[in-house]
Amino acid sequence: MDYITLGQSDLRVSRICLGTMTFGQQNNEAEAHSQLDLARERGINFLDTAEMYPVPPRAETVHRTEEYVGRWLERQPREAWVVATKAVGGSRGMRWVREGRHAFTRANLREAVEGSLRRLRTDYIDLYQLHWPERNTPMFGRFIYEPSEERDFTPARETLEALAELIDEGKIRHIGLSNEWPWGVMQFLNAAREYDLPRVVTVQNAYNLINRTYETALLEMCHREGLALIPYSPLAFGHLSGKYHRDPKAHGRVTDFAGFAQRYEKPNVGPAVAEYMALAEAHGLTPTQLALAFVYNRWFVASTIVGATSVEQLTEDLDAYSVPWNDELEQAVQALHLRFYNPAP
Repeated sequence: MDYITLGQSDLRVSRICLGTMTFGQQNNEAEAHSQLDLARERGINFLDTAEMYPVPPRAETVHRTEEYVGRWLERQPREAWVVATKAVGGSRGMRWVREGRHAFTRANLREAVEGSLRRLRTDYIDLYQLHWPERNTPMFGRFIYEPSEERDFTPARETLEALAELIDEGKIRHIGLSNEWPWGVMQFLNAAREYDLPRVVTVQNAYNLINRTYETALLEMCHREGLALIPYSPLAFGHLSGKYHRDPKAHGRVTDFAGFAQRYEKPNVGPAVAEYMALAEAHGLTPTQLALAFVYNRWFVASTIVGATSVEQLTEDLDAYSVPWNDELEQAVQALHLRFYNPAP
């Protein structure tokens, strides 16, 4: 496994991060711990979770993921792990998470951090992320900003001041954003500069062969500002593994949970996936290997978040890190990208 310093932080992380949002819904605790054991054996030192996990979010299962991770983490040398978690943002419903107190204010963030620390059984969180913007933005399959849906939101300065207190107290080390857009990133960067507040070091957004919106919306900004991308969903909720193309009723999140993947319910997703599957076969790769190798080999990706529902799936994801990438593959992928331009934004 290779390692990289995460943006302008002092966090040294593996180039693959273990995502955990299946823990507590699709995976029981023993299965979750088996995945964590395998990750450790393969050199992964970076874990990503969230207070609202598992997904899909439900009152009956909320917080299980952090609890499963915490009971495993307390048996490990804490300094050997970089642990990331996230705070639920405003206007996403989920009143079962902190009784709906989701605005990024001092009181709410403190409550969120304290809860995550307790469940994770640790004294500090290495990377604390705002799970999605509190303000009105297009989200999870929507891609057009609608001014008519405006609502109040906490100013970036106020949020950073609250996070600064938690950093000063040693409860979190660094901060990041998730599911963010350029305007939001710049609000946080400008507030940090103007008021001498902590600077965000990461952005966690979806990125894969059929959703490359990061490249046009955020890539230049994050590169020039020194923010690291830690992409999630490199397999597009399993679509890029080809399993739903081969069998539309295949077992998985898309088929098991109705209305769960609106982002991938668009007309060009199927044709694009079919073409990427054919490209993989032509080069002696599985669709999973092609999709993961593409993300692993982007110069701007710091650490790729991979998730699985079995040790076997996770093993394939990790093995794909050693798949060689070459100019022929690069050119073929770019040609397909022009034909099927971001079919799942």
